[in-house]
Amino acid sequence: MIRILVDADACPVKEEIYKVAFRHDIGVTIVSNSPIRIPVHALVERMVVSDGFDAADDWIAERADGEAVCITADILLADRCLKAGAAVIAPSGKPFTPASIGTAVATRAIMADLRAGGDIVGGPPPFTKADRSRFLSALDETLVRLKRSAGNRRPA
Repeated sequence: MIRILVDADACPVKEEIYKVAFRHDIGVTIVSNSPIRIPVHALVERMVVSDGFDAADDWIAERADGEAVCITADILLADRCLKAGAAVIAPSGKPFTPASIGTAVATRAIMADLRAGGDIVGGPPPFTKADRSRFLSALDETLVRLKRSAGNRRPA
């Protein structure tokens, strides 16, 4: 069964996820370290995990498979989910793929080293309307592709 797993603690596109999921009749699990308000809807569930380091990431990665779409900005979680066969989309709408994840992991490591050395300060660029629009499109396209693929696997 196709489902959406959301690394929700800092996710800026939860409302967009609900909108697309409801249109496609796809379940959504909001995973966080503390309670987050979710809509009262049969397709949405909240999973509050411990506040332990990477607890939400571990919960998502353990359930990621070829029928999951994982929403996360966390590059290391994206890598784990891709290795499990899931589709992965960043909140900016950028899909993580097996072809792009190696570069993303390497860039993350370089940036962490530069920040640790004081060479770079600040964080990612501000989230924009274009990011939100790109995300909506990427999630919709991914769900359409997974639904087609699932339909092709089912016996007639």
